[in-house]
Amino acid sequence: MGLFNAILGNASEVNIENVSNEFEPILIEEEIIEKAYKLIRDMFIFTNKRLILVEKQLVGTKVDYMSIPYSSIKKFSKESAGILDMDAELKIWLNHDNNPIVKQFGKGGNNINEVYKILSQHTLK
Repeated sequence: MGLFNAILGNASEVNIENVSNEFEPILIEEEIIEKAYKLIRDMFIFTNKRLILVEKQLVGTKVDYMSIPYSSIKKFSKESAGILDMDAELKIWLNHDNNPIVKQFGKGGNNINEVYKILSQHTLK
């Protein structure tokens, strides 16, 4: 089901132990991965300090790691046909940037709401 979800653009939760081993070289002291989601080639890594967005090329080995301190998030939105509609788009605006980061989520999963809730928990403190 994981591959099928990835093809449709559904985010699936990733095992934190696997992600912790992979990301250990870039985590700072006392930084802990709380949740991780994979969306086709992209990943959302939520730590106790920041959001790490990972984009892997479909062809090749290039990987982009964007580190976003939660304090840099100005606002974010989820656009869909309704609360329970999972065909959604997540937008994140950063301070001093008018263009949002945009991620597409497909139908069939509830993880867009989980991602939205985690962003809320970290930015609305």
